[in-house]
Amino acid sequence: MKNWFRDTHFRSLLRNVSYLAASRGVAAVAGIATLVFAGRGLGVTLFGMLILITSYAGAASGLSKFQSWQLIIRYGGAALTAGEPQTFKQATGFAFALDLISGFAGMAAAIALLPLLGPWFKIPGQYIWLAMIYCALLPTMGAATPIGVLRALDRFDLISWQGTTDPIARAILAAIAWWLGWSFPAYIAIWFVTNLGGDLYLWFLAWRELRRRDLLTGIRPTLKPKGLPGAWKFAINVNLTSSLMTAWGSIARLIVGGLLGPASAGLYRIAAGLADSTQKPADLLAKAYFPEVMRMDLASKHPWKLMLRGIALATGFGLIAVTIVVIGGKALLAALLGPDFVPAYPVLLVMLGVPLLSMLSFPLPSMLYALDRPDAPLKARLVATIAYFAIVVPLTTRFDTVGAAAAFVIGNAVMVAVLAWYLQREYHRVRAK
Repeated sequence: MKNWFRDTHFRSLLRNVSYLAASRGVAAVAGIATLVFAGRGLGVTLFGMLILITSYAGAASGLSKFQSWQLIIRYGGAALTAGEPQTFKQATGFAFALDLISGFAGMAAAIALLPLLGPWFKIPGQYIWLAMIYCALLPTMGAATPIGVLRALDRFDLISWQGTTDPIARAILAAIAWWLGWSFPAYIAIWFVTNLGGDLYLWFLAWRELRRRDLLTGIRPTLKPKGLPGAWKFAINVNLTSSLMTAWGSIARLIVGGLLGPASAGLYRIAAGLADSTQKPADLLAKAYFPEVMRMDLASKHPWKLMLRGIALATGFGLIAVTIVVIGGKALLAALLGPDFVPAYPVLLVMLGVPLLSMLSFPLPSMLYALDRPDAPLKARLVATIAYFAIVVPLTTRFDTVGAAAAFVIGNAVMVAVLAWYLQREYHRVRAK
């Protein structure tokens, strides 16, 4: 264990994770408080309607966005280390252009399709206008350029600080709304304002850091990534992978809502939120791992050792969190949200399979991206998504929300198996050189 801490890359990974963990801890508490106040203020059905509207916008964002931060890390991070700021600027400009185009295109498509898709997802006509307004967030929602800039510049402390602003603001406003008995549109407005504020603040932080380092001049949005070999191929692969990932979050909640109604969508969201809280160690390590591994020689043993040490660290912390949720989850649901939300507990128990899988697999996509195999995560996600959609409707119809959760876990297991297979092949290839 002492040897681990002699590894500069492992220490850097821990430092950046500590920054993210501090903000995610605060954000997790604020997020749970938000769910409590919204659940108590709206009740199960209207809370589910809130989840359906925000999930629709989230699904549109996930389907259209390019996850362009990975472009900046892939091409710009190594360039900065090598003293080539122009390549970093070119990668940032390309990512910025992709964010702009995909954001506005996604917004237009989401608004146009709402009258058609809304009724299928159990969003009634009286709330379609609210969903349309919420979709106006898409140009900034999930815009990844500022995240990529700050990660490439090793400013995880700024990301950490920004990550607490909108959850805290949303929790405070949700508490006020619950206390004063505000109506359902007020809760939509709270989600809208806090999302927009958090996104704009993130853009400001990235702009300020670029200016401070004299890197702002020369960054222009462009769809011609000169000097970035394979950038379009990488961007398309990452975009398709991101689009498929949407099936596991926002689209999954929309499917539950469409099959079982808003109340079931709300229970599913509560269970997923609590299960996700146990997954934070793996999520934090994944975010810090990719920039770190891009600075390493993949043909050496060091990145592979770092991967195994990260898995061991995530598993240790994650198992503690899972145990706490298993023991206290039912009492927590009853105490915080009331008896109407206790039926989410069996769903939660099934959903805990996903964090367990994430603890073992969080470095796999980053390693494959670093090995210049962006197609591998895409293929793994595609196979898993096909498996998920093949079983989600019959399992949900037969076993209600527990069936939907089981389909989610099975799909994730398929994805992890395919990722591990690809990475094992790449390991033997690069280590044989």
